[in-house]
Amino acid sequence: MKFTEEHEWLRPEEDNIITVGITTHAAEQLGDVVFVELPDTGRTVSKDDEVVVIESVKAASDILAPVDGEIVEVNDAIVEDPSKVNDDPEGDAWFFKIQVEDLSVLDDMMDEAAYKDFVG
Repeated sequence: MKFTEEHEWLRPEEDNIITVGITTHAAEQLGDVVFVELPDTGRTVSKDDEVVVIESVKAASDILAPVDGEIVEVNDAIVEDPSKVNDDPEGDAWFFKIQVEDLSVLDDMMDEAAYKDFVG
């Protein structure tokens, strides 16, 4: 997996698809998640476009697209039960899958060790 400074994780899959979610650190900072709005599948996004709205008991936040691509799948389970984001943020509580032209877009992102140093 790779990580962004915005506390997103990205896991490359087959066919240039990347699964995206938020890190455990981000979920802990948010507190109890009470609402998640996901993008529509088929939507083409550019890096830094707002794609997800997440609300917790502490704050509302936007999740930005970490890369350019097309949203090919969303995780409806976290819309139905937003608390899953707190229970398993780096596993079953992924947000969306995005298809990119080339997985090399991940090359400049942090690995797990660098991310742990980043959050310190």
